[in-house]
Amino acid sequence: MGGTGVAATATWAAYATGWRAVRLMPEPAAYALFERIADQQWRARGGAVRQLERNLARVVGPVSEEQLRALSRLGMRSYMRYWCDAFRIPGWSPARIDTFELREGDRIVTPLSRGRGVVGALAHMGNWDHAGAWFSTHHARVVTVAERLEPARLFDAFVAFRESLGMRILGLGEPGVFEALAQTLQEGGFVPLLADRDLSAKGVPVTFFGELTRFPAGPAALAIDTGAALHPVSLHWEPDGPGGRGGRNVGEILPEVVPPATGDRSERIRVTTQAVADALAGAVRAHPEDWHMLQRLWLADLDQAKLAARDAAAAEGAAAKEEAAAEGAAAEGLGTTGSGAS
Repeated sequence: MGGTGVAATATWAAYATGWRAVRLMPEPAAYALFERIADQQWRARGGAVRQLERNLARVVGPVSEEQLRALSRLGMRSYMRYWCDAFRIPGWSPARIDTFELREGDRIVTPLSRGRGVVGALAHMGNWDHAGAWFSTHHARVVTVAERLEPARLFDAFVAFRESLGMRILGLGEPGVFEALAQTLQEGGFVPLLADRDLSAKGVPVTFFGELTRFPAGPAALAIDTGAALHPVSLHWEPDGPGGRGGRNVGEILPEVVPPATGDRSERIRVTTQAVADALAGAVRAHPEDWHMLQRLWLADLDQAKLAARDAAAAEGAAAKEEAAAEGAAAEGLGTTGSGAS
């Protein structure tokens, strides 16, 4: 077995052991353990913690190093609380699932009750698994997309975990994903999607906290193509009191983002995605400690030469596909249109 296979096996073994062991622990002990892990990672100040601090510095503006470090510690605790939830939630009772609180839920429940699909645009905040499990139980089945993980059985385990909570999960990059999501919306379903990071060439340029980055086109494209309502969603942890571990996962449905009625599709997607970015910026600003962005997000943080090369390769591949499609259409005597997926 090669090095990659050994690493994949070790990754799977670690997650599988965690799922079994953490679910068997008493709840207070489990969350105390994950808080200690968070504090250890925070004190070690590895690359992920340093990147989190760079990201948070853009959110909160000029603060002292001490204040930024305190915020990043809360951020790591929130991030590890999410993982403790993830390991334990398959064993939660319906009453435990019901500890989730949704605010302004009528903003999406009402259109769903009238047969209109809804796209939820989420940041990497709070606990979207708990939110999805609660919503699937009480209102409508959640249909969403998950990034493929390696090894494959780890991805399969995450899919099985989320589907056990009542959700339907499609693998990112699989054929027909956009069409399946569009069909769900046309049938009056609910499609929540993570919407605050897509650094590929397909990402839509947006300004976020005053700097350029790229967000996914999917939420805006789906709303425009299907007529579904598009609502940004804020998720955060709300403690019972200062210093305590008790509390609840909370979601808030933000006001609808209405796409422009005129203009070409790409421009409508751009304007709509910027509006989503503005709404999510407000959510992150209100709860920065619950924003789990431990990766590079802004283009200024990327290797510019690698970014340019990647974009050029993507543009070349897209041009080749368009040329092949045009040649095929000419042979069949058919016209061509732009791709329906984004």
